[in-house]
Amino acid sequence: MDIKQLIYLCNLEREKHFGRAAEASFVSQPTLSMRLKNLERELGVALINRGNNFEGFTAEGERVLAWAREIVSVYQGLKLEVESLKNGLNGTLRIGVVPQCSISLARLLKSASEHYPHLDYRVSVLSADQLLEALTGHSVDVGIGFFELNTLKELHFQVQPLVDSGVDVVFHPEHFPDLVGTEPLTLAQTAALPLCLTEPSRYFRRYLDNNFRDAGLSLHARLESTSIFQLLQGVFVGLGCGLFPQGSLLPDMSPALQRRPVDIPKMSRHAAVVVAEPGRVTPLAQHFFDVAHAWLATHEA
Repeated sequence: MDIKQLIYLCNLEREKHFGRAAEASFVSQPTLSMRLKNLERELGVALINRGNNFEGFTAEGERVLAWAREIVSVYQGLKLEVESLKNGLNGTLRIGVVPQCSISLARLLKSASEHYPHLDYRVSVLSADQLLEALTGHSVDVGIGFFELNTLKELHFQVQPLVDSGVDVVFHPEHFPDLVGTEPLTLAQTAALPLCLTEPSRYFRRYLDNNFRDAGLSLHARLESTSIFQLLQGVFVGLGCGLFPQGSLLPDMSPALQRRPVDIPKMSRHAAVVVAEPGRVTPLAQHFFDVAHAWLATHEA
């Protein structure tokens, strides 16, 4: 067994197609198939359901795949750490983010880049539960999302909490002139609006739905999308209003839009920047975490 076989197995899981997995692995399809068959012979179990096409993994294959994901993630983290030891602080930092967290990630990355100009970033958008799994499985170096702080403490993560500043209704005043003002909107006033909302499976949306449901209200989602860009376009043209955590958007990018706070209880989970404990965290992630700590102390004061 070698690391390449495990990488091929993980690529096959992601692509769900032998040809595409071979392309992602930079080998021919016969080579990928042969190496995976060799892995099955070595382990003495069938890992893949084969027919005319890829038909998923066997029960044994799923168990092996879980180990392969963690081993490959640790191997990739090791490569990044060795590169940083050889060449100084450079390389690619893997960041997992949950949509609509109360922070402008771009501003944070810009601040980190001013300290470490040779650092690059690969950002993956995940659900809150997927993010915790990615952190424990070492498939991301940094997590920015919503967490149960007790769980993070039990798992010995380093945590920089983010301030929960509340929720804004974001709207275009030409389409919703009656919303112009500074007083917080009640839940009832907000529920009466047509809204552009992220999909119901996202944590921030579940938080909204639960609070309005507890108040005996429901939200009118005129537009639902996984894309924040599509939601903001819907807000801009007057299709509806948006609901966003304060601090998650860059006001200068949408100067035509205005904001109005909503009178809503705080979230039960805490937004935070998270990395592994000292001794296990990569140098790239630790330096980024230290920059994030200093940046947040200045910008959330």
